[in-house]
Amino acid sequence: MAKKTGIVLMNLGSPDSTAVKDVRKYLKQFLMDERVIDIPFLARYVLINGIIVPFRAPKSAEAYKTIWTKEGSPLVVFTRQLQHALQQQVHPPVEIAMRYGNPTVEAAFDNLLNHHPGLDEVLAIPLYPHYAMSSYETAVEYAKEIHAKNKYPYKLSFQPPFYNDAGYINALAENIKPYLEQEHDHILFSYHGVPGRHIRKSDITGGHCLQSSNCCETASPAHPHCYRHQVFTTTRLVMQQLNIPENKYSISFQSRLGKGWLEPFTDIRLEEMPKEDIKNLLILCPAFVSDCLETLEEIDIRGKESFMQAGGETYTMIPCLNTNPLWVNVLGGWVRDFVIM
Repeated sequence: MAKKTGIVLMNLGSPDSTAVKDVRKYLKQFLMDERVIDIPFLARYVLINGIIVPFRAPKSAEAYKTIWTKEGSPLVVFTRQLQHALQQQVHPPVEIAMRYGNPTVEAAFDNLLNHHPGLDEVLAIPLYPHYAMSSYETAVEYAKEIHAKNKYPYKLSFQPPFYNDAGYINALAENIKPYLEQEHDHILFSYHGVPGRHIRKSDITGGHCLQSSNCCETASPAHPHCYRHQVFTTTRLVMQQLNIPENKYSISFQSRLGKGWLEPFTDIRLEEMPKEDIKNLLILCPAFVSDCLETLEEIDIRGKESFMQAGGETYTMIPCLNTNPLWVNVLGGWVRDFVIM
């Protein structure tokens, strides 16, 4: 007999509006997370509340205004659309939750409890393909905290990172395929950056990650928790499926905050590429499954501006999976598999 199950799609989050006060509130919640900025609490509090947020909130508010829709934040809108598309495929009730901002994890768990009594188990699906302290790990640990604190009667389980899942790789490859028909010199995979120390902290062996030039290609128990290895793997598998030679694609890392982050940096590469005779660029951001500030504003607006000013000729950002039917089918498969386990 199939167990009674609920589903929660977990994404990063967004401010409630483009007002500076809402952006400030969101940034404080986000940046005060010890898995995002992993320094002692007092130093983190002073840095964020005294330096980063006062200067960053007005700029971020202006950035959000360039991508905001009539329905609200693109990230939340796309996640809701994904919820509705998935709900059409599966019987278990589907809720969404944001790690920061609204709708909250608590609201999602409460909705399942109040509207669907008798649930045996809830499957939370963090919408992060790759494991990182500041994305997948913090989403999982926060959901566990809320679940334990409120003593929900149902069991809580999590979908693991899916960076090498065959269905996800196929969906990503098929999402790229139509864009290959247009003229292009190169494909740039721009992943969200993380500090190198996060990679080392997540290394369960204590001595593998970032210790050699080929650590990500050398088999290790560290890899299930290594963001760098996982983004390399995603890129390689997708490009193999599309038969793209190695000299026609590369990886970079965006959205850095401070020193010691994974390199090369996307913003620097976008200025360098036209000088390397890469004039026609396709760029995508596979660390995200839903388009958001980091894709729509940072990459599609500012990134394009940098590339074109440096001498580029054409620049196309390939959208995230969003509600791509193949991606919805992948999620539906995970849910169906979970229900009958």
